[in-house]
Amino acid sequence: MNRPAPFEVLWDKAPGAPLPLPSALERIYGTLRIRDGPARPFVMANFASTVDGVVALKVPGESGGGEITGHDSRDRLLMGILRASADAVIVGAGTLRAVPRHLWTADHVFPGFHREFAALRSKLGKPPAPVNVIVTRTGELDPRLRIFSTGEVPVWVVTGKEGARTLSHVRFPPHVRIQTVPRHDRVRARDILKILGSLGMGHRYLLEGGPHLMGDFLAEHCLDELFLTVSPQVAGRLDGLPRPGLVTGEAFAPRRPLWGRLVGVRRGGDLLFLRYSFPTSQAEHLPAPPPHSPGTPTRKPGR
Repeated sequence: MNRPAPFEVLWDKAPGAPLPLPSALERIYGTLRIRDGPARPFVMANFASTVDGVVALKVPGESGGGEITGHDSRDRLLMGILRASADAVIVGAGTLRAVPRHLWTADHVFPGFHREFAALRSKLGKPPAPVNVIVTRTGELDPRLRIFSTGEVPVWVVTGKEGARTLSHVRFPPHVRIQTVPRHDRVRARDILKILGSLGMGHRYLLEGGPHLMGDFLAEHCLDELFLTVSPQVAGRLDGLPRPGLVTGEAFAPRRPLWGRLVGVRRGGDLLFLRYSFPTSQAEHLPAPPPHSPGTPTRKPGR
């Protein structure tokens, strides 16, 4: 993949300390500031949307973000930088099924910057790859998928009682750990963050889908920032063939509209790279991250 041209910075008021980006990354993206939550982990999301609000085409083999952005190199670079800065990347099982060969690492989306991504993680005191967190209510996961079978990345599966019963009959290799939410079947955003925080999974998490999980994090005021790539593509929708938008399963407006604040705008060709912050005051009771750098969990998760 060719190295992308630099982003055009139109406006940037994002708070926080600059990430120690290697010079090759900073020359393309510019300064990237990310703040850390003082009382709990910082949660950011990264999505791409067509201009008419579609985030997935719902067509077999063509339901990834690349089909939305035209596999734009700047979008993939930003995705790589955010993954390289994260302790864990959180996705729903539906997202995994849409891209079954995917790994949620920086190298997977832009292998040409392997050294730079590795250097960034080293400067941040993080292990080589973020933990890939798969959220599932039903536990219907295929252990033959690459993410489970190869051991290339550490994987945590977060599920409820129903999913735990299903997964109890599945044999996973040691790098896959099962975490069960106590007392109920639904896996809430706060449950995920409490599990990750209690087991020392760092202080910065990246949410990459899908729309149901995005809705949960917003509804529970657990999302700090959204990086949204807007593509000039018009995907359209057919009657009876729904194509998801950014949020599914929650309706905020008009009774309880959820307003974000624009903190950054960049341009790359015909794509806009927007950045929003969201209020999270109702989630401040979540556990604070431990002071040490994340690594292999020391407590053995239950199965």
